[in-house]
Amino acid sequence: MIEPVAQEGITRLYMCTDGPLVETDGGFFAIRDAGWDALFNDPALGERLMQYTRNAPETEPPRPEDLLAPIGRQEVWAAGVTYWRSRTARMAESEETADAYDRVYTAARPEIFFKATPHRVAGPGQAVRIRRDTRWSVPEPELAVAVNAAGKAFGYAIGNDMSARDIEGENPLYLPQAKVYDQCCGLGPCILVSGEPPDPDTSIRLVVERSGAVAFEGATTLSKLRRSIEELVSWLLLDNSFPNGCFLLTGTAIVPPDDFTLAPGDRIRIAIDSIGVLENYVVQHAA
Repeated sequence: MIEPVAQEGITRLYMCTDGPLVETDGGFFAIRDAGWDALFNDPALGERLMQYTRNAPETEPPRPEDLLAPIGRQEVWAAGVTYWRSRTARMAESEETADAYDRVYTAARPEIFFKATPHRVAGPGQAVRIRRDTRWSVPEPELAVAVNAAGKAFGYAIGNDMSARDIEGENPLYLPQAKVYDQCCGLGPCILVSGEPPDPDTSIRLVVERSGAVAFEGATTLSKLRRSIEELVSWLLLDNSFPNGCFLLTGTAIVPPDDFTLAPGDRIRIAIDSIGVLENYVVQHAA
């Protein structure tokens, strides 16, 4: 089991079966007078959440089965080839077009692509899916940035950019099919509400369990992210609007070896310090 490093003085926002919940310094407070989308796009969200912690009665922590993905009507987008490990993995899987990934790693313009609508997103404890037409599928643990309708990055979550590596490696034009499908994105367990990105030393850890044993594990830190959060968000917002806000996944540096592929029944755990642990299990469409 992997666990996050506990930190004091932080605020987390959860989406639960009975509505939003805010956590501050270990205390939990229910939000009854606002929906998720209104909170997500509140320009004074931090102050509003502090009012709940001062005025609302404390409640019980959420049970794991009550947690939902922290998303309403937001879109999910993603950035690629933002870590050296991602660059080398994408080059290896794409023999005839490998130079494209080498060039985008150092280019001024990053790779940014659409990832998921809300109904394609899996929350904590829910299933992520392997495409039925892939033989090589992997999880991609990533820091997710919450961006409100005004274009302000106000929080951070854990994302799992499920990817069919054989499909994206066959032809770069197949990237949408490799990335966008039902249950293609894990997101949660909460939003860490903060106007500043996590520290570069923040750890990201991945464990994949199969039949009760560890099938793969890896770790990295945000210091290996080549581009800044501000840069990636600015490119996403260039000539693009998000009336309900959005999430931006920032890329991965943890890539399993080429002989590894996910299997139905696997359990994926991703931990990011100060945010928490996102756990999903794996399913696959019947052929």
